[in-house]
Amino acid sequence: QVQLVESGGGLVQPGASLRLSCAASGRAFSRYYMAWYRQAPGKERDLVASISAGGGLTNYADSVKGRFGISRDNAKNMVYLQMNSLKPEDTAVYYCKTILRNIEYWGQGTQVTVSS
Repeated sequence: QVQLVESGGGLVQPGASLRLSCAASGRAFSRYYMAWYRQAPGKERDLVASISAGGGLTNYADSVKGRFGISRDNAKNMVYLQMNSLKPEDTAVYYCKTILRNIEYWGQGTQVTVSS
């Protein structure tokens, strides 16, 4: 069983930055693949970024490449999403996800709203 808790969302203006955090339970966190997804109203939940267990491999959606950065701190059981140059189209609920023994675990999500 894995529990994921996101934080750090909020209302910001276009061009601003935010850092999302995801706290994970479990002693085997350093072996977890981790990812951030987002879901805008009326749209599907899409992958934003992912990071390998050791942190050496990352992957980004084309829409966020060069603006967002995913990282992790295995000593603290944390994964982060640094979001820069935010755009109104980044507005969504952002979710943290992992997969363990073929079971998907999701956090409850944190709202990010980019608006002037």
